[in-house]
Amino acid sequence: MNAHAEILENELLLERMRDGDASAYRMLVERHIDRAYGLALRILNNPADADDVVQDAFVNAWVHRANWQSGRAKFSTWLYRVIVNRCIDHKRSPKGSCIDDVPEPMDHADDALTTIHRRQVYDRLSGAVERLPEQQRTAILLSYHEELSNAEIAEIMVTTVSSVESLLKRGRQRLREILKRAEGDVRGAFD
Repeated sequence: MNAHAEILENELLLERMRDGDASAYRMLVERHIDRAYGLALRILNNPADADDVVQDAFVNAWVHRANWQSGRAKFSTWLYRVIVNRCIDHKRSPKGSCIDDVPEPMDHADDALTTIHRRQVYDRLSGAVERLPEQQRTAILLSYHEELSNAEIAEIMVTTVSSVESLLKRGRQRLREILKRAEGDVRGAFD
């Protein structure tokens, strides 16, 4: 299904959902839950928290279905904005000690060398992304993981396209600095 057809079908599902059609709601959830969860997980780095944020966003969509105004924004754009805002709120909320905060035990099964290397690179990159300021991190995640356009990111983040471009540029520069510094630290450890 091309993007335009998907947008039109989402609009029809939203109209049915606004009238209380639970099956249309389920179809929208099924369509968007994987990407919504992926975005929340990349922002929060915690599966349980990401799951809570996504559930909250979809419950919010159902509870406020009567307020949906077709043509104002694509459903996916609205959903990503809600997810990003909920993630920001979640990160700012005070944290208590929770079993979900305990890291999962490492799998000690033998892996291929390429898998190990790929994980190390991914972990290093994820760690560097986590060190970015919140706005830069959000723009980077929406651009590279969600493959959204700068205009869509601007709409989600409630800013201008030029601000998004600036956030992305500064975010990429900061990532290069962080990764370069980490590379020097690793080399220094073996000297």
